[in-house]
Amino acid sequence: MKKGLIHIYCGDGKGKTTASLGLAVRCAGRGRRVLIVQFLKSQDTGELHTLEKIPGIMFLRGEESFGFYKQETNEQKEQRRIIYNKILQQAISACCEGQVDLLILDEAVASYNYDLIDRLLLLEFLRTKPEGLEVVMTGRGPAEELLDLADYVSEVKKVKHPYDKGIKARLGIER
Repeated sequence: MKKGLIHIYCGDGKGKTTASLGLAVRCAGRGRRVLIVQFLKSQDTGELHTLEKIPGIMFLRGEESFGFYKQETNEQKEQRRIIYNKILQQAISACCEGQVDLLILDEAVASYNYDLIDRLLLLEFLRTKPEGLEVVMTGRGPAEELLDLADYVSEVKKVKHPYDKGIKARLGIER
């Protein structure tokens, strides 16, 4: 890849993370190195079991389980903020050291909106990222400054979802 671009997969529909992981598989299938960073997700999910087996795909994610952000105390939010900024810094370092061709920042948009990651650090990184690095961010409601930096913005729109009928996430489909 000569020129790396910035992607945002946003919207209220199901499939933002799934789309980014599809790109990870495509990229790794061409012998490129992928780093997937997950914010707001620490639970065991089916895709991790498969992606961990693919050469060239690496993960950075918090091991701590915080629960739902909106139900957390200020102390828990601050603890999450510290962990997420450490993970973000590790990802940026790996990218700047030339270890990554595709960086996926899953739920970075929500983490940015909730002020769980250093906004200035992320913005500066996106502005000055290595030339060939491709970056994908996922999440709902991207801020205008993120949209301005993006080369791709794809919105996944919910038309209908089983959760609306009380059907919870199913193993192997939603988790």
